[in-house]
Amino acid sequence: MRRILAGAACAAALVVHPLAASAGEIAPGDVAFADMKVTTSLTDMPGNPEEGAKALANRGLGNCLACHAVSALSKEQFHGDVAPSLDGAADRWSVEELRAIVVDSKQVFTKETMMPAFYSLNVGINVRKDLVGKTILTAQQVEDVVAFLATLKE
Repeated sequence: MRRILAGAACAAALVVHPLAASAGEIAPGDVAFADMKVTTSLTDMPGNPEEGAKALANRGLGNCLACHAVSALSKEQFHGDVAPSLDGAADRWSVEELRAIVVDSKQVFTKETMMPAFYSLNVGINVRKDLVGKTILTAQQVEDVVAFLATLKE
């Protein structure tokens, strides 16, 4: 029950972005997964770890703290404990694996994971009509979150 409530809280707080990929961005449907990795950056701009931390903590964007704890963001309230701590994420996964997890965790873990696909249109059934064709994060926000996660070493 706790996981169901956490998943509902996570999904309810997410803001979606229009599908239109700008120049230099890979569209959600064109992201290539290989061996549970996304090796190509989604943008032609490097990720900004500071912006990634903001997106990760923002309850209207990533809302990652609804499920994950992150010591580097200890000033933020209400860290969840239904998913693994993100402390040491950079020690557990490569940048390419982190990108794949953020883009569409179901491609990396299982279809049963509660973690949403942040840059995918494979979001399941019964999607609200006004949200069809939109992603939770932009391509740049994904790269920013990945850049932040890449700083989280034990």
